[in-house]
Amino acid sequence: MNPVKVKICGLTRSADVAAAVENGADALGFVFAPSSKRVLTAQNAAGLVARVPAFVCRTGLFMDQDAAAVASVLEQVPLNLLQFHGAEEADFCRQFGLPYIKAVSMDSEQAMQRAEREYPDAAALLLDSHAAGGVGGTGRVFDWSLIAASGLPLVLAGGLNPGNVRQAVEQVRPWAVDVSSGVETAPGIKSETLMCEFIKEAKREY
Repeated sequence: MNPVKVKICGLTRSADVAAAVENGADALGFVFAPSSKRVLTAQNAAGLVARVPAFVCRTGLFMDQDAAAVASVLEQVPLNLLQFHGAEEADFCRQFGLPYIKAVSMDSEQAMQRAEREYPDAAALLLDSHAAGGVGGTGRVFDWSLIAASGLPLVLAGGLNPGNVRQAVEQVRPWAVDVSSGVETAPGIKSETLMCEFIKEAKREY
């Protein structure tokens, strides 16, 4: 099995971006959903993204925003992957000409199956804990037994941290894992020590 990919989400500081890259993160997430505690302006995000090397994925997270808002961010920030956390339909997600990930609120066994049918061209499904009106970063783990085999790559999120990510990788065998609050000391403030431990545990060989 190839090492699982790791995405560090909710970055707000240049030092944390540098530390995530230095410690081997494969993807970084920047939040543009206004309801998030980790929300960035396009101007601030552009400064952070400028520090990301070419082969590290630059992901923008949106939730129930209109197309003009997404397009405005893309005009200012060189993202190469979009992540949608709301009720966006597939036609909306694909209109921007970039690959996209669709977040799935894992409140039942049927949630993932519905998402597979509705978003067949998604680059991946991101499986997250159910939170009404939330955009992730809840710190809550969901029941991994709800996850079934999928024809799409799966990104596991929801309450992951350095202490449980190894178990998650071994049990679920996801394509990637996504962490935000599990490597923070406060919303948007990452700990380099926790990021290093998380990445090391996620990528540790069996």
